[in-house]
Amino acid sequence: MGGKRRKLAQHPTKPRQPPGNSGPKVKTSSANANNANPKKKPSGATPARQQAQHSEPIIPFAPEDKILLVGEGDLSFAASLIEHHYCADVTATVLEKSLEELSEKYPHVEENIARIEAEDGKIIYNIDATKMGPFGVKKDRDTVGNMDRIIFNFPHVGGKSTDVNRQVRYNQEMLVSFFNRAMLSLAPGGSIIVTLFEGEPYTLWNIRDLARHSGLQVERSFKFQASAYPGYHHTRTLGVVRSKTGEVGGGWKGEERAARSYIFVRKEEGPKPDPKKNKKRSRDQDDESSGDE
Repeated sequence: MGGKRRKLAQHPTKPRQPPGNSGPKVKTSSANANNANPKKKPSGATPARQQAQHSEPIIPFAPEDKILLVGEGDLSFAASLIEHHYCADVTATVLEKSLEELSEKYPHVEENIARIEAEDGKIIYNIDATKMGPFGVKKDRDTVGNMDRIIFNFPHVGGKSTDVNRQVRYNQEMLVSFFNRAMLSLAPGGSIIVTLFEGEPYTLWNIRDLARHSGLQVERSFKFQASAYPGYHHTRTLGVVRSKTGEVGGGWKGEERAARSYIFVRKEEGPKPDPKKNKKRSRDQDDESSGDE
């Protein structure tokens, strides 16, 4: 991990945390978190303890981080970050051009908007992930990225084609464009987090290779647990699911599907590969620097 990389607090300050509420039990993603306790861990951990440690959700950001959310749907994820993870600097972007268009797709969105704006969160309309930015600060004539975490949950172009190969290509092109644009908004030592469903066709996108060609590398990946974000509901690109009578509801629930988050960092800021380690790591093996959990 690069020397300029920011350390995430193991026990971050939670400025808006109500008394008596400790918030969701989570594991902060940081290579340094494991070294915070100087006491040596007891050897021979029981299987029950290992399973409990493995089941703790990993949260890849800290409350003090400057966070950019890309491609938000009903803004329930943004609202959860602010209300339950006490994130103080959140900018949520949506593709829709106006509140009216967003409300048409997600009728309950105004409730989430009110929760976000009540804590000074920002919402920006008409932001295309493939053309956005840069978000940052002016330095001379250029804009320098200042986002610590750029998060894109469940990117998808929608039903552009029924042909699997074409659909895969459309999504790959979208992700490559997103990575290139996101790099312009990324602060030094920052990270880009993308979450995808497990299995095909998502594995066919080869997101690791797409990122590598954009100058990024995987710092780690881990199981995404929707339960770590109270109030969050997965939404489709085309809007809410409606029944035959037009009522909202029914259909599958995306938050119940297995999903995985990938943390990407600039290649020059990421961990250097160890030439002595040639053995492939298991997909479920925890590795704080470059592997998976």
